[in-house]
Amino acid sequence: MNTDTEIMTSKSRATLVLGLTLLLGGCAHRGKLAPGEALSEPERLKAIERASVWSPANIASIDFKTGPQGKGAFAPNEWVSCEYKKKKMSGQSPKFECETSPGQAIKVKYGPTNAEVFGEVLATRLYWALGFPADRMYPVRIKCHGCSPDPKHDPKPTQKTEEFDPATVERKIEGRAMESHADSGWKWSELERIGPESPPEARTHRDALKLLTSFVQHTDSKPSNQRLLCPAGQEIGKTGCKQPVMMVQDLGLTFGNSGLLNKNKNSVSYANWVDVPVWKEGEARCVARLKGSFTGTLSDPVISEAGRAFLAGLLVQLTDAQLRDLFESARVRRRSADPSGGGDKVLKLVGVDDWVIAFKKKRAELVDRQCAP
Repeated sequence: MNTDTEIMTSKSRATLVLGLTLLLGGCAHRGKLAPGEALSEPERLKAIERASVWSPANIASIDFKTGPQGKGAFAPNEWVSCEYKKKKMSGQSPKFECETSPGQAIKVKYGPTNAEVFGEVLATRLYWALGFPADRMYPVRIKCHGCSPDPKHDPKPTQKTEEFDPATVERKIEGRAMESHADSGWKWSELERIGPESPPEARTHRDALKLLTSFVQHTDSKPSNQRLLCPAGQEIGKTGCKQPVMMVQDLGLTFGNSGLLNKNKNSVSYANWVDVPVWKEGEARCVARLKGSFTGTLSDPVISEAGRAFLAGLLVQLTDAQLRDLFESARVRRRSADPSGGGDKVLKLVGVDDWVIAFKKKRAELVDRQCAP
């Protein structure tokens, strides 16, 4: 039988875990899928064993400013008009849903203090350019009829039209999520599951994905932020898939420094990102520097020489002009007052050139390293 002290200790621990969970953005909701759509756990693991994480890309032709094209694409900084739809949104970043026309909903992230408005454009476009699948994120400006000035904190519909600049709109890769339950996603440790039907050089590509994810300091790597996807046209029935894909689907908290708490102020922070080394010091092997977060499943991954060399070969193809376009397209100057500063610290105004120099320095650190077996 528990004593009163033991009961209180148990309650305190539960309260602490709940508080941290809410602070860090919440846990994935284990909802129910439609009948016949859920994979069994063995089926999900089998799909992971043969999934691809990379496909060839023509890096020289990539236009970071225009971004990935296709159905639902938006021009850079396009004004998008929509009708507000009150809906409970997951996560902690400011966002809302609205319709550009009846039945055509878009998810909008907004605000100059919201790191994800900048980080998701940066990271998804970098992954896309290098051949790693990522959802499409478009830097836009929003005119929302029926929105309050801050829908996250005041979700009640209004009769006004509010403008949100900067903002981003997400367009997901077409296909079907392969899940055992809603938002099941995948853990980074599951990249180690490579089966006989896996694509050629699967180990190399998966190590390169881990290294790239560490390079951009992706901190919120909980399973629901990764997606096991059956791309459109690859489906077999309701659960089968010819060629599954493993991808990272939420890259907002990036280009800063990772840590126990997934803090907005630590992401898309030049001062934080430039100070993080690519490699963990004092290791004979190549260990990428990425502090694990409370919710994350990736930390300080060991990288093979083949994986390092593969990613290095992709990164060196990016020209200075492309890198400038990457940071211009993400509008990093709108986040120029370094959010990691505090107190009476004089904040340095950070421009695109600063970010490009930092990127090239970190790229050189990755390229120049030789990994021991």
